[in-house]
Amino acid sequence: MKIIVGLGNPGPEYAKTRHNVAWLFLDWLAKEEGGFSDFAPTKFAALSAMGEVAGKKVLLVKPLSFMNLSGEPVRRVMDFYKAAPADLLAVSDDVDMEFGKVRYRQEGSAGGHNGLKSLIQHLGTDQFRRIKIGVGRHPHMDTADWVLSRFSGEEARALEDDVFPRAMDALAGVPGWWGAAE
Repeated sequence: MKIIVGLGNPGPEYAKTRHNVAWLFLDWLAKEEGGFSDFAPTKFAALSAMGEVAGKKVLLVKPLSFMNLSGEPVRRVMDFYKAAPADLLAVSDDVDMEFGKVRYRQEGSAGGHNGLKSLIQHLGTDQFRRIKIGVGRHPHMDTADWVLSRFSGEEARALEDDVFPRAMDALAGVPGWWGAAE
């Protein structure tokens, strides 16, 4: 089974913010692929939905801790399912990438992202896959205010029509995920 974790913040005030672009991606993926259960609370302090992509079981996870504490619920999910770091994909926002840019990494540092730092700390490794989705920076806004701002209508359409499909395409060639031989 593959586990895709979207890093974000719980609560309606964060629902459609730049910091929660990963949660928006998981919602899109579940809808786009079809056959996923609805996101429901779990005993792991997370929302999850189960489904399949290209014949592989996939668990989508939205930790209900705040971004900076994401590692603990993810560790609990991984322990319960006896999942290895190779079975994990973390999706996060990235303010250092222009809006709409998608970057896939096999492994690596947190790059200053506190949610990824928490995952690395609780998993004890940086050897897990990740996709970063660029949200850019605003030249006249504080970074914290910017990532907690909502996407414009045009940006929201671009996410669904272009950015999220490219994020899925990034996984198509990854060995052991969908479409690529192990």
